[in-house]
Amino acid sequence: MNRLGRALLPLALLLLAPATRAAGLQPLGCLIEPFSVSDLGSPVVGVIEQIHVERGDRVRAGQPLASLRADVERMSVSVAEGRAQGMGELKAAEANAELARQKLARAVDLARQEFISTQALDQTRAEALVAENRLIQAREQREIYGREHELARAQLSLRTIRSPADGVVADRYMSVGERVEEKPVFRIAVVNPLRVEVVLPAQLYPVVRKGTQLRITPDFPNAQPRVATVALVDGVIEGASNTFRARLSLPNPGNALPAGLRCKADLPGTENTASARKDAGANAPPKVNVPVATSLRVGSGL
Repeated sequence: MNRLGRALLPLALLLLAPATRAAGLQPLGCLIEPFSVSDLGSPVVGVIEQIHVERGDRVRAGQPLASLRADVERMSVSVAEGRAQGMGELKAAEANAELARQKLARAVDLARQEFISTQALDQTRAEALVAENRLIQAREQREIYGREHELARAQLSLRTIRSPADGVVADRYMSVGERVEEKPVFRIAVVNPLRVEVVLPAQLYPVVRKGTQLRITPDFPNAQPRVATVALVDGVIEGASNTFRARLSLPNPGNALPAGLRCKADLPGTENTASARKDAGANAPPKVNVPVATSLRVGSGL
């Protein structure tokens, strides 16, 4: 840096100080929202038989929320299970194949001793082959019965509405006895983690990146500041307001914070800047009062 640049650097820092204080020390308003909200319906048409949860209940992923009438599906599962567990046909085919193997072994021995004709040996060999094919067919049929049982169970499981994720029941739209078609039955909100939406000034675009941590202070009684991590930064700056949006992920163990709260977001480096200024003020040399007239003359000279 040349002599002129070193001379102008303090002046440039002096001119940038008000903008830095305005952007770095004043918390920005933000909104805490659910991480995701799902209007949950039924994959099949049916009549609600049972409701297992109510509005405000905490739910886990895969937890049953409601059940539809499924008398026919339960009977289909029972029939398919009986077929899948039936061993009579397979046992008979195994016994017949074993008998055919023994007959073929004896026939080969007798043919070697020329007690039976070659035609009788060929017939015994063909009977053994047919018995083996029937055994293979019985095993394949048993596999088919097992798949039919799985299909019947899958069709029965469609009659149960389950939670897609850990969260809370934000709303319940239908009751027992109502017919489910296209209308959703529940609204499920994921509240751990929470989502924080912040609108930031454009001059902070080079600073805020994915993974940057911001301090969030919820507008909630006895709520302590928390650290949120930037998960998404808009790639376009809005020209009218000269701002951009960022989405943060805020951990919420135990669902301690409800969604929908307003909050304040402290920008990166706010605490470090404040402490640095405090330390610099403590170690700074005595301040020299400069007459106003002199400073005005310098400013006009520039």
